[in-house]
Amino acid sequence: MNSFQNFLFGIYPYICLTVFLLGSLIRFDRDQYTWKSESSQLLRPGELRLGSNLFHVGILFLFFGHLIGILTPHAVYEPFISAGTKQLLAMVSGGVAGLAGIFGLTILLRRRLTDPRIRKNSKASDLVVLWMLWAQFALGLATIPLSAQHLDGSVMIKLAEWGQHIVTFRSGAAESLEGVGFIFKAHLFIGMSIFLLFPFTRLVHVWSGFASLTYLARPFQLVRSRRLTLPTGHNEPGRS
Repeated sequence: MNSFQNFLFGIYPYICLTVFLLGSLIRFDRDQYTWKSESSQLLRPGELRLGSNLFHVGILFLFFGHLIGILTPHAVYEPFISAGTKQLLAMVSGGVAGLAGIFGLTILLRRRLTDPRIRKNSKASDLVVLWMLWAQFALGLATIPLSAQHLDGSVMIKLAEWGQHIVTFRSGAAESLEGVGFIFKAHLFIGMSIFLLFPFTRLVHVWSGFASLTYLARPFQLVRSRRLTLPTGHNEPGRS
């Protein structure tokens, strides 16, 4: 493992996570007005619903799937399911979600590039994020045929070990990726870079989405009638 790869997969993840967390906090504290998705629905509603729904369903499934799959130690699920079976399930479900996500994102990307009004109101960061997400979906789908060549789950276990080393601040994270192919490493790199750019783009609205889930636990609002209860013997206004 050379020093460049050690930096890329042993140090760079912490840089990305630090910028992701501190940058999001600072932006929320100093520039809350920009804490929004800046939807282009008013400029052109056509195709937005289909593209946005497919993209969000795909990316949310993949995000939580990756989160659970990578951070769950092998010893936890080993008594119930083998690493190979888990990898096969990940390939099938991830493939379906990935196709939905990249198809929806392609609609959104084409819409933003071809509509003059939307293109004029787009920031450079909007296009950068869309292209990075598209590349991330494409790389994720490209890993499926590679994973099919080794259904023993060995590569999946290595990727999980890398993620678990990172979140637990253990050394040797980069060494966990020994023997892992370039496509997988490129997928990891772009994923980390998206977290790095997160606070400087419209992606910050994701925090608002998670925060809105707290409304599900709030009690119902009680709305009382504005009708006045008048003392006995008094007539209501307008009546005699």
